[in-house]
Amino acid sequence: MEPNNQTSASKFILLGLSENPEQETLLFPLFLCMYVVTVVGNLLIILAISSDSHLHTPMYFFLANLSLVDFCLATNTVPKMLVNIQIRSKSISYPCCLTQMYFLHFFGIMDSILIAVMAYDRFVAICHPLYYTTIMSPRLCGLLAGGPWVFSCFISLAHILLMARLVFCGNNRLPHYFCDLTPLLRLSCTDTSVNKIFVFIVAGMVIATPFICILASYVHIIVAILKLPSAGGRKKGFFTCSSHLSVVVLFYGTTIGVYLCPSSVHTAVKEKASAVMYTVVTPMLNPFIYSLRNRDLKGALLKLINRKITSSS
Repeated sequence: MEPNNQTSASKFILLGLSENPEQETLLFPLFLCMYVVTVVGNLLIILAISSDSHLHTPMYFFLANLSLVDFCLATNTVPKMLVNIQIRSKSISYPCCLTQMYFLHFFGIMDSILIAVMAYDRFVAICHPLYYTTIMSPRLCGLLAGGPWVFSCFISLAHILLMARLVFCGNNRLPHYFCDLTPLLRLSCTDTSVNKIFVFIVAGMVIATPFICILASYVHIIVAILKLPSAGGRKKGFFTCSSHLSVVVLFYGTTIGVYLCPSSVHTAVKEKASAVMYTVVTPMLNPFIYSLRNRDLKGALLKLINRKITSSS
């Protein structure tokens, strides 16, 4: 087809989690409950940390940022999917599709970098405890939390600008429940080599590099913990890091599969399953992973809830 005869699609059809309407109807209450739990859990974490002065430390500051990002990441995809199931309409306009993709990558990149920042915070706390307050100064914490917001903004914008130059003609059926890069690139009838190279470069920067930094941090952390003289100290050290390691496995295990594995191993089912893990399941589980294994945070949450109950009675 000649370029001058190409007309780009004005909308896409999101095929959703399943092309069977009855199956999607059954999935609706499940994903609604998961989204409500995600919203309530992450907002409670933010409120508990902001209202308790004892939690105004670098570790909890980064955790509050992570909770905000997780809330936004889930909100970017799940409500649209729920509305589509409810009204039996699967279309999304081209501008809305690009907007959703922008925020998906914006908050996804934020998530990845913040998890790495939290690993660095644990590294300093365990390997250099005497210098922790000096190293993790308010200025450095501000840069470590604020820098990813700026970086994510520019990288996500670059993705959108590269996507906007593509032409979509013919098939506009997207085998996904939200607009994502990989399935969209497959629908384009123009050359996508530049986009694919950029995706690979960015994935290396925002997924592989943070993951390698996390592994390096935990190698040093494990060595430092094993050098502790008491069994109780070693147990406490491993317990402190276990929550963060759970999040690392959940998040990077799925994002590496989606953005760094060869496209030949990708299927629509695998992509959707991985996407559910990092856009729905991980944001929902993070508040439980961090609060249930953290005495200080559990105490702050109980105080916050008791204060709300007392003020309303």
